[in-house]
Amino acid sequence: MAVADLTLTSPDIAWGERIDDRFAGQTGAEAPRLAVSGVPAGTVELAVVCHDPDAPMPHGFTHWTLYGLPPVDGEMSVARGRPGPNDDDRFGYVGPFPPFGHGDHHYYFWVYALSRKVEGTPDRGTFLDAYADAVIEQARLVATYSR
Repeated sequence: MAVADLTLTSPDIAWGERIDDRFAGQTGAEAPRLAVSGVPAGTVELAVVCHDPDAPMPHGFTHWTLYGLPPVDGEMSVARGRPGPNDDDRFGYVGPFPPFGHGDHHYYFWVYALSRKVEGTPDRGTFLDAYADAVIEQARLVATYSR
């Protein structure tokens, strides 16, 4: 894992804390704001993935893929990114919506600093396979949600 100075934070989500309902699936799923700092030299673009490994599916559930973000420190403008597919057969952010009574699910928001541009809009698995060699550095923010 490539980690050094890259950090991912959010004014909307606190590390290890419960995600607010306004970012959850059943309440309209507003995408949380994310910010990066320590973007390494040589970064061509940033990519974001939000994934729930606790979902009762073979590979968890991907809530968000976002590509083509500018490689600059500060709040990331999702409007400047290129939404990719989530596991709800849609493009863009889909909020947490775990099964009732399934306990806390962990939501990993990842940012990847990449040495080359992502072509098209791959799903999470395809992106990770095809661009693993382009990851200069990565960082994560983890929060929880349950219903």
